[in-house]
Amino acid sequence: MNLAALLAGLAALLLTSSPAQAWGFYAHGKTAEIAEANVSPEVRAKIRRLLRSEKALGTPECPLRTLQDAAVWPDCVRREGWRWGYTAAWHYRTAPICQAFNPRANCAGGNCVTAQIERAHRILADESLPDPVRLEALAFMVHFAGDVHMPLHSGDNEDRGGNDREADYGIIPSLNLHWIWDGPLAERAISDPTDPVVRRYSAAERAEFGGGTAADWGRESWEIARSFVYPSAFDTDTPCDGELPMKTALTQEDIVRGVPIAKRRVQQAGIRIAELLESAFAPGPLKVEERRR
Repeated sequence: MNLAALLAGLAALLLTSSPAQAWGFYAHGKTAEIAEANVSPEVRAKIRRLLRSEKALGTPECPLRTLQDAAVWPDCVRREGWRWGYTAAWHYRTAPICQAFNPRANCAGGNCVTAQIERAHRILADESLPDPVRLEALAFMVHFAGDVHMPLHSGDNEDRGGNDREADYGIIPSLNLHWIWDGPLAERAISDPTDPVVRRYSAAERAEFGGGTAADWGRESWEIARSFVYPSAFDTDTPCDGELPMKTALTQEDIVRGVPIAKRRVQQAGIRIAELLESAFAPGPLKVEERRR
């Protein structure tokens, strides 16, 4: 097999192994593993109990038996569009990087990722609701809290969050900018065996990576897209001065610079999911301030 054919095969594998999946199965699973390692034993026990109601959801092709399953379940079920298609808009809330950030835009009727994190959090915390309802909310909350940390689920430059920008990833040709940040870049960022992301974090680390609201996390992602993702991908400090080309390439230097950013977003997502779980499973109703939009 010649080099061109090999590269084409690698590109096809990258594109088809996890189609249209925010952060892919691997990175989403890691956020859940981080969260599970950083919640209390009591919360882990409550999660296990809730997972026992999986069969009531009626999604045998999309198992929901572990917290790692929960992290990818919303991507799995939306393939069944006739039943779950209405959830497609819940996975993102893109905002133009070349305009002032508007936290209230692009979320009509609560159909965006930040609103759905808050909605799922409230449902999960409501012990008066049936377990299958709360379990579905658990999966949506864990998954969407991951989604909102991926920069191109918030930042956009008239290209569907980078989906319309063809981009080479090092020697791998013809991916797109969105998928690079969803898949290979995120996977590289969290695969260093000498510095594992799945572990019990110290109190200082949890304070560093945690905190904020879903709206805050979306704004962070938008800022990363505006200040790093587009400038680095197109070798410009001013991505809003004129139209960007529809095709680009990330060099090895671009990738190396992006790795710590992608890694930090996965770590932040995992710790913040842990905080959401602790809050949702705490005795009593949610605090009033946690319910505000």
